[in-house]
Amino acid sequence: MKNTSQGFSLIELLVVLVILGLIAGLVVPNIMGRGEDAKSRTAVAEVQRLSMAVDEFYLDTGRAPRELRELVERPGNVSNWNGPYVNDSNLNDPWGNRYNYRFPGENRDVDIYSHGRDAQPGGEGPDRDIENWNL
Repeated sequence: MKNTSQGFSLIELLVVLVILGLIAGLVVPNIMGRGEDAKSRTAVAEVQRLSMAVDEFYLDTGRAPRELRELVERPGNVSNWNGPYVNDSNLNDPWGNRYNYRFPGENRDVDIYSHGRDAQPGGEGPDRDIENWNL
């Protein structure tokens, strides 16, 4: 009886591993930087959504919310509240920090902003501030 084992030789396996390594070397660096960019774009969209939710709150109640939490939970002294205007998860930026809210605002009627990845004022790239008055 002849043994006709259908397997791969060590050389064939090494060639496949080298090819996979080359592909990973070309693709992975392009993908790695996209995560923080996506978080920054998400923060811009969420700041815009929070600004619209504040406008909806104002139209319903006749006043701006004193804090962002009022967009999620009905304040005790407000009539015509028609919320929740956003989900509780929308009150945190993509880096896990609460969005900053200032009423009355210094730049607009209300200021909504995130300090970015580093949670510090200023910065570049993913550390840059995202502010409703600069969108």
